[in-house]
Amino acid sequence: MNASDRTPADLLRSALAADPARPLVTFYDDATGERVELSVATFANWVAKTANLLQGDLAAEPGDRLALLLPAHWQSAVWLLACASVGVVAEVGGDPAAADLVVSGPDTLDAARACRGERIALALRPLGGRFPQAPEGFADYAVEVPGQGDRFAPFAPVDPDAPALTVGGVSFTAAELVARGREDGAALGLGPGARLLSGRTYDTWDGLSAGLYAPLATGGSVVLCRHLDRVGAQALAQRVESERVTLTV
Repeated sequence: MNASDRTPADLLRSALAADPARPLVTFYDDATGERVELSVATFANWVAKTANLLQGDLAAEPGDRLALLLPAHWQSAVWLLACASVGVVAEVGGDPAAADLVVSGPDTLDAARACRGERIALALRPLGGRFPQAPEGFADYAVEVPGQGDRFAPFAPVDPDAPALTVGGVSFTAAELVARGREDGAALGLGPGARLLSGRTYDTWDGLSAGLYAPLATGGSVVLCRHLDRVGAQALAQRVESERVTLTV
């Protein structure tokens, strides 16, 4: 990663320039058996499309607040980097009634309806599948995102010192996310080529750091596991071996 990177979007651009083919996010859902592996290039493409949706179709602007009602999931990671690309403040588990727009999974749709702005719903089905029928009052992310552009350019430069993320009642600027990701990665012993397996949720900083920001900031990658409590010790050991995991949290 470059020392000049000041925002999470900068980190992703540097990762893309360095080695677009390497894995960045490998996702398991042990309730459904889903496994998805995203290279840096594939992840960056999803981020660009989502950022274009956010800035274009949803008319989001820097400083707008987005209530992110999603679990630890590869699509949640995409939304976090898309928000960082536009300059939108991602409020993980935030109050939809106080947000400018909301992004919801299938289990939080009732709460998300309190948002008076744009509402996006994710089915969180394998391979990014759509809802059989879009929930009333929501746009289906899986329907809206494929047609978006593969390259993204913000209308205004993202301010590294502007608010970027709120989680667990703690707020971070974009620059603080980069710095904390690097610090946490160093504390964990992460570096280029490291593979961190995380079963932590995304509703705390520790979960977000292990599940995205620390690996991204240090040139590593994450094996992000949802419902890891359903995996036995032998199966987990096999996963650690097959995924070439170097650290588990």
